[in-house]
Amino acid sequence: MKLIAPLALALAVGTLAAPAWAQFQKPEDAIKYRKAALTVMATHFGRIGAMANGRMPFDPKLAADSAALVETMSKLPWEGFGPGTDKGETRALPEVWSEPAKFKAAAEKMQGEVAKLNAAAKTGNLDAIKTAFGAAGASCKACHDDFRGR
Repeated sequence: MKLIAPLALALAVGTLAAPAWAQFQKPEDAIKYRKAALTVMATHFGRIGAMANGRMPFDPKLAADSAALVETMSKLPWEGFGPGTDKGETRALPEVWSEPAKFKAAAEKMQGEVAKLNAAAKTGNLDAIKTAFGAAGASCKACHDDFRGR
């Protein structure tokens, strides 16, 4: 029951993601949107990491539910990096906008690794999850290293 609300929220957000940019009244709205999507994704990714690293007991259902949500959320924040969102309350580096092809490639790599994590989590095999988590985490780190300020 604890995961039904976040999954319903993710589904609702996912349904609205395509026209999201058109719905942003101000650049600040887009920044809030992308930060919210990334925060939800990071929370669920952290749960998987805690299980993979032995900081919490392994729960195959929780891992699978979290991985599914991470995959859904991984598709959402990119709409929030539109024109004018390089200013304001953001840690996104100028390279997001000056190197858009590289930024898009990093996002797509992360999405691919997260999809592999979701597939691994569906097996319920902790070793497979650990391997996929490591690769997904590395893709997240690479993007942060290149496109996110401290």
